[in-house]
Amino acid sequence: MGWIESLLLGIVQGLTEFLPVSSSGHLIIGQELLGVDTSAADSLMFTVVVHAATVCSTLVVLWKEVAHLFRGTFMVKAWNEEKSYVAKIFLSMIPVFIIGVFFKDYVEAIFGSGLLVVGCCLMLTALLLTFAYFAKPRQKETISYRDAFIIGLSQAVAVLPGLSRSGTTIATGLMLGNKKESVAQFSFLMVIIPILGEAILSLADALLNGQPLMDAVGVVPLVVGFAGAFLSGCFACKFMIGLVKRGKLIYFAIYCALAGIITVCYSLF
Repeated sequence: MGWIESLLLGIVQGLTEFLPVSSSGHLIIGQELLGVDTSAADSLMFTVVVHAATVCSTLVVLWKEVAHLFRGTFMVKAWNEEKSYVAKIFLSMIPVFIIGVFFKDYVEAIFGSGLLVVGCCLMLTALLLTFAYFAKPRQKETISYRDAFIIGLSQAVAVLPGLSRSGTTIATGLMLGNKKESVAQFSFLMVIIPILGEAILSLADALLNGQPLMDAVGVVPLVVGFAGAFLSGCFACKFMIGLVKRGKLIYFAIYCALAGIITVCYSLF
């Protein structure tokens, strides 16, 4: 993988991690179009690096919220709203943790099943976003523990390539009756630890299997890919929060539907 391919794929990852269009699906499509071998060691290393970059962009854009949660959790002894919020984040991570530990091989098999699955899941993402756009439930003041767990279940399902994690979790939160801004912020914060955990586990597994990761990809493509994903991720994160507040998800539903149809047709014909 050269630095141009890594830059393009990094930008794709950064933009689509936060926009409700599936970063994993678009990364697979981008690798296919650019002729990048998705089974190679450099593909694994690159995927880990650009996902880490999007975590960093989340921390930068939401640094005030993260700092507030950190102070309230670790610098105050009594149980408070910040501790409750962090508990809800950990509760939401249980389903994806179970998927990662017990069903990782099945998920990886699905990821290797080609563009047909990606296209179908993109159309499913479009359907979820459409439901969220037209649903008009009562707006709750705070995300409950029950809702946090249900949103976590949707995140676990969204490990499928082409099924947008942010789109699925935000749509689920909105259909449960939570406020738009609260759902968007919760959706972006709840994924930080799972992404970092998956990155660490993937690297550890590769190293245990003797894969020469750095020799395969090189430092320059990794740095360029990280920079592209980080900068585009910062833009997409801020843009998406504002977009959810304005309730404009229907445009992404249309995009996902068209992208899904094109991808399915491309894979079949």
